Amino acid sequence: MSQLTRRQIMLAGAAFSAALASHPRTARADLRKLKFGVGLKAMGPAVISTLIGEGLGYNAEEGFSIAPAPLGTNANVQIAIDRGDVDIGIGVPSFGLPLLAKGEWQGALNYYEYTYPYKWDVAVGPDSKVKAYTGLKGLKVGVSDFGSTEYPVTRNILRNLGIDPDADVKWIAVGNGIQSGVALQRGAIDALAYYDTGFGQIEGANIPFRLLPRPADLPMIGGQFLTARKPFLAENRALAVGLGRSVAKASTFLLASPEAGAKVFLKLYPETAPRGSSSEDAIKAILQASARRIQLFTPPYPGAKIGQINPEEFVQEAKMFDYKIGALDGFFTNDLIDDINKFDAAKIAADARGYVG
Repeated sequence: MSQLTRRQIMLAGAAFSAALASHPRTARADLRKLKFGVGLKAMGPAVISTLIGEGLGYNAEEGFSIAPAPLGTNANVQIAIDRGDVDIGIGVPSFGLPLLAKGEWQGALNYYEYTYPYKWDVAVGPDSKVKAYTGLKGLKVGVSDFGSTEYPVTRNILRNLGIDPDADVKWIAVGNGIQSGVALQRGAIDALAYYDTGFGQIEGANIPFRLLPRPADLPMIGGQFLTARKPFLAENRALAVGLGRSVAKASTFLLASPEAGAKVFLKLYPETAPRGSSSEDAIKAILQASARRIQLFTPPYPGAKIGQINPEEFVQEAKMFDYKIGALDGFFTNDLIDDINKFDAAKIAADARGYVG
């Protein structure tokens, strides 16, 4: 990854200024406002577990109200974190590890893993003759954007299967969400590499597709994290723990009742409902978009607590992309996890199952 340019930094600042206006309308004036950066162009179900704590009262219990800022890209989020424009943001190793390898990591810490690996797949049309990833040789493979994570990950998966991702595959950026599904449906591409919530949106639009079987021994990479600067964590530990606990509670709530979580999300962000949809159809759309992501909220490691970070994920991703990263103690911490998990998970799950909206 190339060094950040002055233009990128200026664009990130502009994105942050515009995005803060999108915080939920339910925010209470007497609570501290927590500025939270998200690498999306608009709020959506991909970050549902970081947002519904506002509507469920979890944030208020911790003394804050969230002010989420959709900053468009992961790079913009990291810039905003480093500059102090946001208090906490969603960090992704696909952006952070290259900086760490070049000695350009600014000292933020990933402190809670809110989405665990692995979230990418490749889809083909229902009548496609392609049956496996190895059948993609010589074909047109779509990605939402060349700056999105599915592009470098899928390239490396194919390379590991003996396919040259430059010579043997033609890559086409086809746009996000339903737009990418339409490209597959119309034959503009032969296959679509995408991530969980993106496929959920396509499924919700009733566009047919078939996921290819994942190759064996996929690397456990692609987690997403709550990330903050070290000075912020040192000076605002209770607030950082509070957001982590809110996300952990929200994740527990969603796992117990995805439908209840969808209702809460739509109350906070009614504009995310498909235009002209009924309440029932809107809930269904959120469920379809978030169902695969909800499955990734709990750690796939025996005995791990929710949010706990396994550094082997960073090691695997660095090895996959040939990053020389060295020590990881300045890149992540699990020091807040015990405090984050101090809540009654059984009660949260029962509340979710009894939620009527």
